[in-house]
Amino acid sequence: MNDLVQPTVRESMLEGLRGLREKAPSLSLLRKDVASNGSSWLPLGLVLGAIGAVAYADHHVVSVSLVYLYILPVGLGAIFLRRVVSYSLIAVCVLLHDYYSPRNIIVGMRIFHNLSAMLCFAFVVYVIRRYIEQREALAKTVQQQRDDLLKDVELAAQVQRLFLPLDKPAIAGLQIAGMMQPARGVSGDYYDYIPIDAHTTQIVIADVAGKGVPAALLMSATAAAMRLEANHERSMLEQVERLNSGIHAVSDAERYVTLLLAEIDVHKRTLQYVNCGHNPALLLQASTGTLTRLNSTCAPIGLSPEEICELTSTGLGPGDVVVFYTDGVTEAGNQLGKEFGMERLSATVRSGASLSAEDLMINIYNAAADFCGDDFSDDVTILVVKCDFEDSPALSS
Repeated sequence: MNDLVQPTVRESMLEGLRGLREKAPSLSLLRKDVASNGSSWLPLGLVLGAIGAVAYADHHVVSVSLVYLYILPVGLGAIFLRRVVSYSLIAVCVLLHDYYSPRNIIVGMRIFHNLSAMLCFAFVVYVIRRYIEQREALAKTVQQQRDDLLKDVELAAQVQRLFLPLDKPAIAGLQIAGMMQPARGVSGDYYDYIPIDAHTTQIVIADVAGKGVPAALLMSATAAAMRLEANHERSMLEQVERLNSGIHAVSDAERYVTLLLAEIDVHKRTLQYVNCGHNPALLLQASTGTLTRLNSTCAPIGLSPEEICELTSTGLGPGDVVVFYTDGVTEAGNQLGKEFGMERLSATVRSGASLSAEDLMINIYNAAADFCGDDFSDDVTILVVKCDFEDSPALSS
C-alpha cells in the first residue's frame, strides 16, 4: 500500500513545486495586491508589450524624438510592478531609447536629453506610486474602521441578546417558545416571558420603529423598563402608562414602540392583554377551530405623553394556541413584491395546531423564509404559547 501511495504523493509535491517555480519570477516582479488578483502574466505582458511597441516606433521615426512615449510603459510599471522594479524600468527605457534611436546628436546633448527624460520618468513614477500608496493606506484605514465597527456591532448584539429570555418559564400547563432573528447585526424587536407567580406568566413582544442601532438602543431601553415594571405590583394598564411616559421622554415623534403585553393565568385559564399598536396576535381555539385576532386597543408607546388603553380578556381552553409575532413575518416579501401576509400566517398556524410550541414556531419561520427566499428585510420575532391544560375545569376567582 505504501509503495502505491508514495509515488503519488511525490508526484503531486513535484507538480506543486514546479508550479511555484513557474509563478515565482512573475510574482516577485508584481506588487502584492496585483499578484493576488487573477493572472500574474497579464500585467507583465502589458508592460513588456508597451515597451516593445514604443521601441519599435522610436527606432523607425528619425525626424523627432519619441522618448516621451516611454511614459506609457513606465506608468504601467508604476501601477503593476514593485517599487524597485518600476524605478529600474526607467533606466531600461532610457537605454532602449539611446540605443535604438538613430538620430545623430552631440554627446553632451545626448546625455542631457537622457538625464532629463530619466528625471521626468522618475517624477511620473513617484506621483503614481504616491497615489497608489495613499489609496492603499486609505483602503487599509477604511477596512480597519469597518472591522472595528463590526466588532462593536457584534458586541452590541451580544449585550442585546442578554435582554432576551434564556430559559423557558416553569409554568405547568403552558408550552412557550420564542425566537428573534435580526435583519442586521442588532435588532429593534424584543420579546420576553416573565413569571408573575407559580401559575401566571406575563408575555411581552415589542417592535421599535426603524432599523439598525437607533432602534436597538430604544429596544434595550424598552426591555430594561419592562423588567423593572415586572417587579412592581401593578396592573398592566399602569405598566403601559409608566412605560409610555418613560419612552416618550427619551424619544422623538419618529421613534415609537408597538407593544403587546399579555398575562396568562393557568388556574383561571384566562388571557388578558393590552395591544399598543402591535400586530394582532392569533388565538386558535382547539375546541371550535376559531382563529381570533387580538387586535390593537391603543396607540403605540411613545407617540404621546398620555396613553389611554383598554384591557381585554378572553378565555383559554386545552390545546389552544396563541401566536405573537412582529411585522417582519407578515411583511416578508418575495421577488414578485408580494408579502407573506396574514392569510398565509393563519393557514400555517391552523395546519400546525397539533404541533408543540417549539415546532409550530419553527414551522412559521420556515414558511416565511421559504416564501421570501430567506431574505428578510426586517427583524423577525415569533413567540408561541400552547395550552396543555388538563380536562379539569378552570378555578374561579
